[in-house]
Amino acid sequence: MRSHHTHSSFSLSFIFLFLFFNIFSLSTPKLEPLKPSPLGSYHQRKQPVSAILVFGDSTVDPGNNNYIPTAFKCNFPPYGLDFKNSIPTGRFCNGRLVTDFIGSYIGVKEFVPAYLDPNLGINDLMSGVSFASAGSGFDPLTPTIGNVIDIPTQLEHFREYKRKLESKIGKQNMEKQIKEAIFCVSAGTNDFVINYFTIPIRRKSFTIEAYQHFVTYNLKQFI
Repeated sequence: MRSHHTHSSFSLSFIFLFLFFNIFSLSTPKLEPLKPSPLGSYHQRKQPVSAILVFGDSTVDPGNNNYIPTAFKCNFPPYGLDFKNSIPTGRFCNGRLVTDFIGSYIGVKEFVPAYLDPNLGINDLMSGVSFASAGSGFDPLTPTIGNVIDIPTQLEHFREYKRKLESKIGKQNMEKQIKEAIFCVSAGTNDFVINYFTIPIRRKSFTIEAYQHFVTYNLKQFI
């Protein structure tokens, strides 16, 4: 009973946080993006931050799905209505994502761009990108449903990203850049919402507790 209660509490907390972030995003009135703090002021702290690097699903995808053949896109109105000129960016919200706010707060960039954007320059890459793909998850089956970028491929994109940096700034500087970066991971909701509850694929072979363990195991493997 105690174990079941623990799993239930975990599930409720997870769902609450997911709903909180989505309600916050949808209810934010016309956003005027804050100017990021001067880099020097943040780098004077004991722990400097060089970049923000993001992995996950639609909660942190700034538009990678715009560049792949999937139906999981949001590059059309009313998405982006709080951006300048109300232009949809591929973010699954009306304005900035949580990771955009984090990037602005730590002073590295106002908007975390999609890694697959072909227009990114070296400065865009150095200060951080998002490898996330809407519809993805830690369960290998989840991204196949929407033909999106799975977590292992996001990791491969990260390795490719490191090679790009190394070719521009050298191996030592690249390693320092990565060492001082913040890593954000946000995924798992699609595994449960799509794979377990909406399309009962995993429900046929997993109890909810067993599936939680399965998803958590895949998260640990990724980390």
